[in-house]
Amino acid sequence: MVTDCKHCPLRRRGFFEDMAPDELEKTQRFKSGELAVTPGTPILMEGSKAPQLYTALRGMGLRYKTLEDGRRQVVNFIFPGDFIGLQACMLDEMGHSVEATTHMTLCVFDRSDFYDFFRSNTKRAFDITWLAAIEEHFLGETLVTIGQREAVSSMAWAFIRLYQRGAALGLVQNGQMPLPYRQQDLADALGISLVHANKTIAKLRAHQLLNWSAGRLTIFDMEALAKVAQVEIEEPRRRPLI
Repeated sequence: MVTDCKHCPLRRRGFFEDMAPDELEKTQRFKSGELAVTPGTPILMEGSKAPQLYTALRGMGLRYKTLEDGRRQVVNFIFPGDFIGLQACMLDEMGHSVEATTHMTLCVFDRSDFYDFFRSNTKRAFDITWLAAIEEHFLGETLVTIGQREAVSSMAWAFIRLYQRGAALGLVQNGQMPLPYRQQDLADALGISLVHANKTIAKLRAHQLLNWSAGRLTIFDMEALAKVAQVEIEEPRRRPLI
């Protein structure tokens, strides 16, 4: 059963902006179907000219780039509501790969319809531009983290940002949120070795700031963790949903 945009479970989350009935109708016409994928499935490949774009309806994934020697740089973590494939749509090919970390359900949009959708719906076109700008802002913050923060501050920053995204989506229950990634994924995102990542997480755990085990993240002292990360706690901004 394909989810009707009017009954999208993500729209019930306060994290996403409201949509007018005509916007919902246009988005429904733009949507061509849904795709279910299993963990580890490549969704988009670096260098590919993907015929489709996606919105993550359920599940989590990774965006990453691979060097010639096989090393990997995780660019971002995909959460429900994220729009996937815009880069290929605008630049004709993907500059990074996208892979499912968990079972995922994706809303599918045909790339060939994108221009007409963009042209005929000014509000939705602005929303897509806003999402691109937010992605650029996040990558800038990530670059500062990799270049200037020490490992313990970088790891604290990453956990705060991931926890905030999960909380905004209603994924935090009894202080815990699902975080089904590996330590290697965080290491690849922060540009440190797996051994260094393991020791850094152990240090944060020893100071009773957080616990991350069995795919569940608990933050015990957000304010103290923010001091380690050298950031201020801010409420996530509401996002448009495509």
